[in-house]
Amino acid sequence: MSSTESPSVPAASVLPRVAPVRVGEGERLRSVGLPGVTLSVRSRPPAREGLPAALFVHGLGGSSQNWSSLMAELDGVVDGEAVDLPGFGDSPPPDDGNYSVTGHARAVIRFLDARERGPVHLFGNSLGGAVATRVAAVRPDLVRTLTLISPALPELRIQRTAVPTGLLGVPGIAALFTRLTREWTAEQRVRGVLGLCYGDPGQVTPEAFRHAVDELERRLQLPYFWDAMARSARGIVDAYTLGGQHGLWRQAERVLAPTLLIYGGRDQLVGFRMARKAARAFRDNRLLTLPEAGHVAMMEYPQVVAAAFRDLLAETGEPGGAPDTGSAADAGS
Repeated sequence: MSSTESPSVPAASVLPRVAPVRVGEGERLRSVGLPGVTLSVRSRPPAREGLPAALFVHGLGGSSQNWSSLMAELDGVVDGEAVDLPGFGDSPPPDDGNYSVTGHARAVIRFLDARERGPVHLFGNSLGGAVATRVAAVRPDLVRTLTLISPALPELRIQRTAVPTGLLGVPGIAALFTRLTREWTAEQRVRGVLGLCYGDPGQVTPEAFRHAVDELERRLQLPYFWDAMARSARGIVDAYTLGGQHGLWRQAERVLAPTLLIYGGRDQLVGFRMARKAARAFRDNRLLTLPEAGHVAMMEYPQVVAAAFRDLLAETGEPGGAPDTGSAADAGS
């Protein structure tokens, strides 16, 4: 059976046995079965009843673990859940093999509809930012506020450092890369990823580095790992070429939810110059630029991102907002 055909049995039922996914202190992990997809969901027990719901969506090659630090910072502000997109983290591939931005957005929408928690504070990073933008545009009833951290929205001039990631979407490149890097250790691979994603990789603690290596070693045992990476990368490239009402920038203009945009000055994957374009596209937005941050500001500066989100809540009159202390603004420019 080719990888483009729908499997005869749900992918979740044929997962290989691998090491368990790490669950941090105060976190819990559960599996949610939905039509055509099974999602692994990471959460923290809410500090109290009645907190507004939030959903966090990771980027290409990431997982719900990317949001652990920010979720801890927002403990008591939101009742947060972070999903592993289909084929990533602990979620099996989608039954239909659809890794497009629309396919990922459909999975998020199905989860939100099934949860019936009303509109949520939606967060997205990189690929997750493109997914969250699409969700907010086509289902405004599901999104209370939108926070985008280095969203993967179309760029005319892509940075050279981002080209290898985009090339993963070219048919055959992922298989070639796998063969060429067969001798690379997990430690070497993780150092490369951290160097690409962090403004200052030296911020990563030895413990966090070890956890990242363990997680990568686990994922490399999954037979669908590179397929999910390649097809999702191709999905980003395809989304960049869409025009008309389905174009991501056109959909950004349709977003009604108050939006917080966060860009890193040292981002090697999403051009820092795109911050101003995004600020023009999203009609109700606040822009925070972090000159020292890379591609994953929520992992590099979780306290600053949390403060900016609380400021957004305060400005929009949402529960959980705090008076503007200037902490987030002082960190940006």
